[in-house]
Amino acid sequence: MKDMAIWTEKLVKQYGKLKAVDELDLHVLRGGIYGFLGRNGAGKTSTIKVLLGLTRPAAGEAMVLGFHTGRQQVAILERTAYVSETKTLYGALTAQELVRFTRSFYPNWSDDAVPKYARSFEIPMDRPFAKLSLGNRTKVCLLLALAQNADLLILDEPTSGLDPVAVDEFQRVIVEDVASEGRTVLISSHQLADMERIADWVGLIDHGRLLLEARLDDIKSQFRLITAAGAALPQGTTADIISVSANGDFCKYVVRQNAEAFAAELRALGAMITDISPLGLREIFLELVRKEEPCTSGNAGGIPAAVSSSF
Repeated sequence: MKDMAIWTEKLVKQYGKLKAVDELDLHVLRGGIYGFLGRNGAGKTSTIKVLLGLTRPAAGEAMVLGFHTGRQQVAILERTAYVSETKTLYGALTAQELVRFTRSFYPNWSDDAVPKYARSFEIPMDRPFAKLSLGNRTKVCLLLALAQNADLLILDEPTSGLDPVAVDEFQRVIVEDVASEGRTVLISSHQLADMERIADWVGLIDHGRLLLEARLDDIKSQFRLITAAGAALPQGTTADIISVSANGDFCKYVVRQNAEAFAAELRALGAMITDISPLGLREIFLELVRKEEPCTSGNAGGIPAAVSSSF
């Protein structure tokens, strides 16, 4: 447990009859970048609000940085920087005025970080927040979060409105300036390709349920698409076979592990294996959403051999 920056067990958040978070077991290791990924409305923001004490769960437990949510919320907030999905701040204040207003609340605030990130993100510091574009409002929120020098950064859709150059700079900062110092980052996003560049671990969520939690390296090494040709090939799914699609004598299998062993089984049935290909996060997510059954890959909740600090 001491290795976990965020831990939840059977966490439930309910709005009327809707379960926004459905018995969620989340394991975010200290010192890494965790991509909390899913569609809009999947339950990502509801989970974050529970973790930060902005709303109360209906059931389950959650701990952040070793502190219980709800009971030790002040300790959590003192050590956590948060960028919300809405990117809402005092509209009449300029970015520079927002810095002066915010810095007094955080004892670990870095004055040096302000001009550094104002330059790297190209933020117009003298314009009222309400008159900034969505991209520049996002940049101001990121600057304020980064300057807090927090142990944990929770960023909800942190690239909203950013152009590709700004997204690239954001990713560089997260990897080189935050994760490299041993701080933890949880990024909630539906931008799967962006997270594939920087995340150490990913959790895929849909309809409030965690479909997959694993090291990104394990996902890349284990998930495969197998294309086979033959008569009377197996059509059923198993724990390892996520999906099967048939077209005449050809079958395509998405497998989560043991691809070579399954291919050998198909050959023993007389099949010809025409292709074994790796899958990206987007393809895996789409397959898991269609299957709608939770699974894990690799050592979910375990300690990675090493935390990545580069692209």
